[in-house]
Amino acid sequence: MNVLFLCQRVPYPPDRGDRITTWHVLEHLLDRGASVRLGCFSEEHRDATAVDWLRGRCQEVCAPRLDRRRARLSSLRGLLTGEALTLPFFRHRRLAGAVDRWFAQQRPDLVYVYSSSMAQYALPHPGPVRLMQFAELDSDKWAQFAAQRRGPSRWLYAREARRLLAFETTVAQSFDGSFVVSETERQLFQQRIPSVVPTVLPNGVDVEHFRSSGEQRREPHTLVFTGVMDYAPNVDGICWFAAACWPAIRARFAAARLWIVGSNPTAAVRALAQQPGIEVTGRVDTTPPWFDRSTVAIAPLRLARGVQNKVLEALSMGLPVVASPQAAQGLGPTPPAALRVADGADATVAAICELLADPARARSLGGDAAAWVRAHFTWPVMYAILDRVLAAKGLR
Repeated sequence: MNVLFLCQRVPYPPDRGDRITTWHVLEHLLDRGASVRLGCFSEEHRDATAVDWLRGRCQEVCAPRLDRRRARLSSLRGLLTGEALTLPFFRHRRLAGAVDRWFAQQRPDLVYVYSSSMAQYALPHPGPVRLMQFAELDSDKWAQFAAQRRGPSRWLYAREARRLLAFETTVAQSFDGSFVVSETERQLFQQRIPSVVPTVLPNGVDVEHFRSSGEQRREPHTLVFTGVMDYAPNVDGICWFAAACWPAIRARFAAARLWIVGSNPTAAVRALAQQPGIEVTGRVDTTPPWFDRSTVAIAPLRLARGVQNKVLEALSMGLPVVASPQAAQGLGPTPPAALRVADGADATVAAICELLADPARARSLGGDAAAWVRAHFTWPVMYAILDRVLAAKGLR
């Protein structure tokens, strides 16, 4: 099977939400014996090493550098053309030329696209089976941003939500299948795009990697938040938590600590380290040791959709999680005590303090959480669903 695989970022190493998913889908296709041409964007210096490694696995890789400053200027063309600004942001002549050349040389049997912004490269090429992995509707995130803003930015974000939804509708109606990450996302999808019924393709967790090594390093009264720390929803969530919740937690537990673990912290995130008890680590080699030192994981996201990998990874590590409704909504029925859904500052503080006050109870709940993740969110569960879809499309 010849496959054209398109995604926004170099899908390796699997160290952030989108890379985790795209790498596992790509790896599964390669393990099935597919010959893959990969189109994506490089953004970091370390991506060069990953691209070289991927060239050893794929038939060909095109990964031009995405200069985000230049891309922001290019995106303004959308105001003139009437399209969503996201599309010219991720439009690149070299990548478009590579896709055209690949189709001319050997038409793929399957075009697999992750993230709606990358579908613009596949739309001009009907014929092969085309599958779109939305994960979630990006247009809805822009609608959430608009609801949080005032003035011109509110108008701009609302415009982006409308225009991007129109493009997502075109993609969903043109492609042969659409994937979303949860039942909650499926319901939203059908509210916004009622003409298409998507397939739920859940995230997985590498449960062997995210497995606790034991209690020997556990430290009392410690919280952990993980994520890429220049991603706007993460920045918004942790800054809100530090301002609205952390002082009350420290008033109850004077030695409480909060670890903010993740790459590329913005200036606003780095400034949080000035507050007593907060440490901002920046990039770390791996997150499991930080989970193993912690009592509770938090996910106080106010702008979120889909399934949050940070929540699944913490639960897989045997940690109870206190999460906002937005961060928890995609998981469906969960162990009710292991995942505490807290709406607002008072509820968040109360849930965290209850767990910090009873570490034995927190550990027991964590064990239930790890067992639940292993039953419902392993990658083989996702692979089986994907394989059924491919078989139904005549791809084996």
